[in-house]
Amino acid sequence: MDMRSHLGRARGLGSSNDGVGHWWMQRLTGIALVPLIIWFVYSAVTMTGASHAEFSAWVGTHGNPILLILLIIAMFHHGQLGLQVVIEDYIHSEGPKLALIILTKFAAIFIGASSIFAVLRLTFGGS
Repeated sequence: MDMRSHLGRARGLGSSNDGVGHWWMQRLTGIALVPLIIWFVYSAVTMTGASHAEFSAWVGTHGNPILLILLIIAMFHHGQLGLQVVIEDYIHSEGPKLALIILTKFAAIFIGASSIFAVLRLTFGGS
């Protein structure tokens, strides 16, 4: 039997003051993705049928590497934030919840870094 008052039981259960930053970052990455996705889809359509050499040349010109890297960062960060919300909402055991959140963060970082490395390699002459 719990002998604490209602106020005593409620203390410590309030806001952690962390959700607002997470919410804003998800909105900002979503807004950033709109023009980046439009640019990427347009570029992909215009590059249809291009050879590997033509694609490599396209990646290295006209600010395309910067836009590709921004797209990769925004896309993987936005995806990781969304998956974190789903995990926090639907996984109720603390151990598996923490493990899945850490796994999604590491996966987003690893795959994002690999993608950025590929863009840089194409940009600076690697094939």
